[in-house]
Amino acid sequence: MRPATHPFDQALTFEALGEGRFLGRTHPGYANMVGPFGGVTAAQMLHAVMLHPERLGEPAALNVNFCAAVADGAFEIHAQAVRTNRSTQHWCLSMYQGDEVVITATAVTANRRSTLRAQDAGMPPVLSAEQVPPMSGKPPVAWIERYDIRYVQGALPANWDDSDSGDSHSLVWMADSQSRPLDLQSLTAYADVFFPRLWLRRARRVPIGTVSMGVYFHATAQDLAACAGGFVLGSARAQVMHDGFQDQTGVLWSADGRCLASTHQTMYYRE
Repeated sequence: MRPATHPFDQALTFEALGEGRFLGRTHPGYANMVGPFGGVTAAQMLHAVMLHPERLGEPAALNVNFCAAVADGAFEIHAQAVRTNRSTQHWCLSMYQGDEVVITATAVTANRRSTLRAQDAGMPPVLSAEQVPPMSGKPPVAWIERYDIRYVQGALPANWDDSDSGDSHSLVWMADSQSRPLDLQSLTAYADVFFPRLWLRRARRVPIGTVSMGVYFHATAQDLAACAGGFVLGSARAQVMHDGFQDQTGVLWSADGRCLASTHQTMYYRE
């Protein structure tokens, strides 16, 4: 097992309590405005499945529901395989702080078979990560410092002047600021690195937070190993923003154009 020297691995350090229960703690390096960065919380939920002795195969899908803000400190994750078939296994998970459920999740793991491999989601032509400058300025929250974020298109507004950009699309290179091999847990966190589409569309920093987030994994262990801790390209856009909710879809590619994961989430906002 890799020593927990990287902040992300420290955030994934759990104590096994038996019967699918794991004790963990939030990590100050991934702090957000309220509670921890949602991407690392989603990764922690997946990690409980990865550690479970009854796990079949590798993750195919993860859906996480943010029921309440996670408080700084200890939490307990309960992971249960509710059905195991020949090729797929279905999981229900809950994160507790005290007697309260703050996060729920479902996951599907699978024994994958060698079949046709086709990719309709082509990576758009972009400058390489090395040709794009990193985000500048002092990050307003700790978790942003954990990532090297380089916008090709659709960065946050330079002026929060309530202007309508007419577009919520971003293309962004991302990597851990402290190099770390890519795995499914860190790929899960990458799926939430995108800033809220509403901020980009209308240049107003309204309170906003993820309600539900899904990540669908298309990468094999070999695909991830080939990334060698390098940059991943992400594309994200909203379809609809109305009545206090916005959605967001995203795709993540390796630098050589392999589609690694797709993601969809719903966010709540207020004005």
